[in-house]
Amino acid sequence: MSREIKESEGSFTTEVDGHKAHLDFDQRGGAMIITHTVVPPEIGGRGIAAELVQAAFEAARRDGLKVSPACSYAASWLQRHPDYADLLL
Repeated sequence: MSREIKESEGSFTTEVDGHKAHLDFDQRGGAMIITHTVVPPEIGGRGIAAELVQAAFEAARRDGLKVSPACSYAASWLQRHPDYADLLL
């Protein structure tokens, strides 16, 4: 990843050109449920959402969690990255 992504309880965030983008998740019973991926239009089209989703999947792998992509963007990202399919809940 080329941007600094910060992980905190329930989210992954990054800031680009003064705008914050984030991915929100819930963690329950050994699973990470990705609920929202939000990138302001001012910084859209730069692959920021993809970097946030990849960071979430990498963290899930690191922590031994399965992932439920309730967010439509995360679900479509997973279809383009089958190497993470083993994490699907």
